[in-house]
Amino acid sequence: MEYRRLGKWGLQLSELSFGSWVTFGETLDVNGAKECMKAAFDAGINFFDNAELYANGASEMLMGEALRLFCRDEIVVSTKIFWGGNSPNQTGLCWKHLVEGTKRSLKRMNLDYVDLLFCHRPDPHTPIEETVRAMNHIINQGWAFYWGTSEWSREQIEDAHHFARENHLIGPSMEQPQYNLFCRKRVEEEYLPLYSQYGMGTTIWSPLDSGILTGKYNEGLPPGSRLFRHEWLRENLTQTKIEKVKKLQKLATKIGATTTQLAIAWCLQNPHVSTVILGASDLKQLEHNLGAIRVKKEMSETLVKELDALFPI
Repeated sequence: MEYRRLGKWGLQLSELSFGSWVTFGETLDVNGAKECMKAAFDAGINFFDNAELYANGASEMLMGEALRLFCRDEIVVSTKIFWGGNSPNQTGLCWKHLVEGTKRSLKRMNLDYVDLLFCHRPDPHTPIEETVRAMNHIINQGWAFYWGTSEWSREQIEDAHHFARENHLIGPSMEQPQYNLFCRKRVEEEYLPLYSQYGMGTTIWSPLDSGILTGKYNEGLPPGSRLFRHEWLRENLTQTKIEKVKKLQKLATKIGATTTQLAIAWCLQNPHVSTVILGASDLKQLEHNLGAIRVKKEMSETLVKELDALFPI
């Protein structure tokens, strides 16, 4: 396992990390969460990702139980705030919800602080100055060490930085965007100025496009699979994607890898990716995904060019 800086910042993250989206509280109970997180840590993973939204808070509680296995200063933990409940002030990025949502997340995880705290989506109803001031306050209180954004546009992130600099406040250090062979434009083109101008890191999610890049959906929807369980994700599955995944499988076979491992390894070859967040429904799946580290080392420039041609921006 290699470790990468979070953009220009001193914090080091394992190149592969482990997240709880649509697994903790669904396919993984507390024992399964402990088993997977222990295996991830033993493999060198030091970053674990969560959100107040995941399993309506149950994901944070499960992770909180598993975090007791580790020394706090050996791991990096994140959560994300936006969707915290059904009441008017339990959603969005107003000062009230950011503070109260963060406190609830810390309580569920039994933590004094998280290392990374994300604004889970942009909030068009809250002025950017309110959000920046609230996140600065949270860091000053010691409830988080770094704050960032998730799926914000370049313009929205720049607005946050400009307001922070003008008012001597702390701006966002990282962004958590979707990034995979099918979803490249934002990370590789839109965000390019953010890396050099503000030193932002990225903690990318969905490197397998909700499992489509594994090839498991080439012949239909396997019972119990992610797209089988979550109808709203099925719109991402198209015949065009399936045909490209079949070609990806041929390229992976040439280097003794699976489509899963090659797709994850491809994400790792981008120097602007601080860490690739893995998801897994069980220990076997996690161990298989970790094989991407080996595959990354075997990727040639020729193979990368072939992948770029098959999956253009």
